[in-house]
Amino acid sequence: MKRTHKIAEAQVGEMAIVDTFTKLIFGEESHYSNRELMIIQAFRNVDANVVLDSHRDMGTYLRALGVGEMITLVSRVQDQMALPEPLLAAASASQHSSALNRRVH
Repeated sequence: MKRTHKIAEAQVGEMAIVDTFTKLIFGEESHYSNRELMIIQAFRNVDANVVLDSHRDMGTYLRALGVGEMITLVSRVQDQMALPEPLLAAASASQHSSALNRRVH
């Protein structure tokens, strides 16, 4: 029962994700709640392009996305946040490892 409760807590609505992305886009860097920081981490987990980026760089990346790309990204972040905690942590570790091993041109 406890595990189900944690999964339910991790489920975040699309609007919460969009609101967090909006904060990133407009550079409200010092005012992130714990929930928003979880959304930002899930964003890092699903998009290797931002794994090592600062919040400001993440905002720049989001600003450049098209509407369709943004809708897809919001859905992927929401799916990521619905994962049980151990899977979420494993995905995070995997993304960070692959980002560190990328070739720089």
